[in-house]
Amino acid sequence: MSKLPTFMSSLALIAAIAASGIASAAGIDVSDWGKTSKGEEVKLYTMTNDNGMVVKVSSYGALVTSIVVPDKNGKMDDVVLGFDSVEGYEKDSCPYFGAVVGRYGNRLANGQFTIDGKKYQVTKNENGITCLHGGKVGFNRKMWNIESFDSDKAMILKCTMTAKDGEEGFPGKLEVVVNYILPKKDNSLIVLYGATTDKATPVNLTQHSYFNLKGAGNETILDHILTLNADKFTVVNETLIPTGELRDVTGTPFDFRKPTAIGERIEQDYEQLKIGGGYDHNWVLSQPHELGDFKNREMEPAAVLYEPTTGRQLSVYTTEPGVQFYCGNFLDGTLVGKGGKAYGKRSGLCLETQHYPDSPNQKDFPSTILRPGEKYRTVTVFRFEVK
Repeated sequence: MSKLPTFMSSLALIAAIAASGIASAAGIDVSDWGKTSKGEEVKLYTMTNDNGMVVKVSSYGALVTSIVVPDKNGKMDDVVLGFDSVEGYEKDSCPYFGAVVGRYGNRLANGQFTIDGKKYQVTKNENGITCLHGGKVGFNRKMWNIESFDSDKAMILKCTMTAKDGEEGFPGKLEVVVNYILPKKDNSLIVLYGATTDKATPVNLTQHSYFNLKGAGNETILDHILTLNADKFTVVNETLIPTGELRDVTGTPFDFRKPTAIGERIEQDYEQLKIGGGYDHNWVLSQPHELGDFKNREMEPAAVLYEPTTGRQLSVYTTEPGVQFYCGNFLDGTLVGKGGKAYGKRSGLCLETQHYPDSPNQKDFPSTILRPGEKYRTVTVFRFEVK
């Protein structure tokens, strides 16, 4: 159990900093990062805190392109997979490295859902069967407006974007804001999501960074030690759509309630592992937090990831009810990333805090429908330490 720092005691403070219009200062660097294939100019924002932790975010996709943190010997490494230029992120082969995904993160069965008796058909961009991460042109392929703010406590990148009514088939004009917050004294990346709509619509935003605590491109993540605070997971069918069953993890390879090496059981003869080619499932969190829980007190993390050789540890806290643990099963070495390193199978993993996949079609799952007059607001904290 890891105690969150005092800075996180008030999310209202974060909002106040962003609203106050405090000018960007030395802690945030803004540079040109080339142009998209459409000729759009892309900016790269670099935040560096007092400990030397670095977070880089692109105006294309609101992508987290880099997170640099120390190991137990003080050696700094970039621990998220990605590319050296925007061109790599534009390619269809890019598996959502570092992206904000939406309007609906994860999968929707048959690209369909019904709201108030009206049936909607959205883009089926995954094998012509499911809608994955918002469709063909999801939020990861949008240009975002970014404002930077700096205070004595934190640096903030306020990323905003508008999704039009009918984009990819989704109803409603959706106003989206994603705040990336880097505290000055604590090695955490706080992600604060917000959205409003003018029509009822499903919303499920998440951050899709691929982590390797050895450093991006350095071997597999199979010897990383993972803990998930979850008693159940959502069982999926052969198209990775939930069946509706919430299965107890007891006695299965999906039991990560105690620290366990990711590779320890990944090749076991278990139907759900065969379907996913490994782990690519949503875990039902046992103790989801509310916004008011983010105060100066001890909280159970949703997930803890530890890498023994570097001593790096990542703890994930969230207000979301689920987390998708994906261990890079479909990476195959054909993608060449930062520094010319190829990303082989299981060379990175995702911990995507979220509502459950296909929730609009599952009456017993927590609702993901946002209605006019309501505010979508969730928080996830990625906290880095050395042990």
